[in-house]
Parts: sequence; C-alpha cells; structure tokens
Amino acid sequence: MASLQSSAMEYTLKNVASGTPGGIHFDNHIGFPYSLQTMMESMDFVWRLFRQEAHDDRKSITRVSLFVENMNAVAHISNGDIHISATHLGDFSGVAKARFTGIMYYAMGCVWQWDGTGQAPRGLVQGIADFVRLRSGYVPSHWAAPGQGNRWDQGYDVTARFLDYCESLRSGFVAELNKKMRTGYSNDYFVDLLGKSVDQLWNDYKAKYAN
Repeated sequence: MASLQSSAMEYTLKNVASGTPGGIHFDNHIGFPYSLQTMMESMDFVWRLFRQEAHDDRKSITRVSLFVENMNAVAHISNGDIHISATHLGDFSGVAKARFTGIMYYAMGCVWQWDGTGQAPRGLVQGIADFVRLRSGYVPSHWAAPGQGNRWDQGYDVTARFLDYCESLRSGFVAELNKKMRTGYSNDYFVDLLGKSVDQLWNDYKAKYAN
C-alpha cells in the first residue's frame, strides 16, 4: 500500500495482484510513484476540464483509491475507488505506461462526473469520461475516428468524439452539460446549450465527416 497526501485529497494505491504476472508487470513497467503522480495530475486535469475548481462544484470525496488487480474488465469505478486490471495492462507491454495513463484519465472522469442522478443515458456518461481521455491526449489507436458510429449515445469513443464536436461549437460545453447533470437529465440540455436538438447535432456531426 502506498499513499500521497495533497492539500485537497488523499491518494492511495494497492497492488492486489502482487506476485502474479500482471502484478509483477505493473511493478516493473508502471510502478507506485508514477501511478500516484498520475492520479494527482489526472484529477487536477478533470477538475479544470469540468470547471470544478470550487469545492462546492465537486462531489464530497476526500480520498481516491486505486487497486491494481487481476480481473476480466479493463476497469471498474465506484465513487472514489478505481479498480484497474493488471492482466489487461500486461497485454500492452510496449506501451503499458501510456495505456495505464489513458485509463486513469478515463477513470478520474468517472469519479468526478455527474450522471443525472441515474437518469442520463449510459452511453453519454461513458462518453463524457472518454472525452476526458480524448482531451488528455492518451487516445489508443483502436478508437473510432471522428464521424464514425451509429448513435450519439453509443458510448465511449464514439460519444466522446461527438462531444468533442459539440465542444467545438461552444467552449466549455461538456463542463456545462456535466454541471446540469448534477440534479437530473434531459435531452433538452443540448438545446439549452447549443440551440439544436441532440439528434440534429448528431446529423450535423455525421454530415461534417461524411466525405
């Protein structure tokens, strides 16, 4: 177990997979100091991107804990607890550190975003977290290209790319959308912020990249 304390947050890290191939790979290619530093940097990044500099704008979380363990899922996030698969990271031995960093930015987005009190489309919630990863610059090569996808709320990289388009129409759009999602959710939030329905915005987005 390792920990790091800042003025605003406590960060803890435990390699639950220690001694297994995935855990050993984590220790050798990523390590505790880099992980704790990335936790702190990614959280600061999310706060700036979501415009949550003020304490009252954020969730009442005072500790973020990272657990590296052997599991099938890439990551699992619950409140301030982030579980990352050591097994998954081991599959990317050449780029393990970059892969880990991208996942951390996504996970921190999950920790600090609002979900419309459970009313928001799951794909939108996933997309906002992946928007954080997109803006961090740690985008894996297998991601959908801009304009790809079948629905605006398809989730993950597809929705992240769409949100990035919306952000190009209004700087700070995602932060404002996320703020609205603190107390509920409606597709009308897109109309409120951009003057068009989300379906029209999706059609415009697809048309932009049609060629």
